[in-house]
Amino acid sequence: MLLQLLDIIRIAGVAIAFFFGYRIGFADGYNPIAQLHFMIPIIIVTIAGISGLEGIFFAKKSAELKGFEVGSNYQRQSAIALLSYAVVAIIVYISKWGIKAELTILFAFIFFFFFSGINHSIDAIRKKNYKWQNINRPFITLLLIAGLIYPVIKALQSF
Repeated sequence: MLLQLLDIIRIAGVAIAFFFGYRIGFADGYNPIAQLHFMIPIIIVTIAGISGLEGIFFAKKSAELKGFEVGSNYQRQSAIALLSYAVVAIIVYISKWGIKAELTILFAFIFFFFFSGINHSIDAIRKKNYKWQNINRPFITLLLIAGLIYPVIKALQSF
């Protein structure tokens, strides 16, 4: 039950980031940097932070829900990596290092989730692991990338 609630919080957090991020971005003309400055830390902390905590504190149940092996050192390392993304996103935001640093942590985070989505897809196909938490990753990752493409391209064009 708690892990399903964490899934809902992740999805809701990202939806809120997109809703308000796009409102901020289009508030006065279009400002992709303001939009991304708002969205990036929320998205990364919501997805990577919650996933990292889930992987550390609820490792057994989380692995079972995804249809993965339980107690793997790689699972713990993945959780630590996810927490690292969240902590770095917060540091970048608080330190006001700017859009280039924000985009750097976003790209690292997105590449991790993109390749994780491929891994989940392969697992679903090869092992017929059709558990919801396993098959949704590729689709949610693609939706996340699709929603970020426009503001990221516009922000990069501003340099």
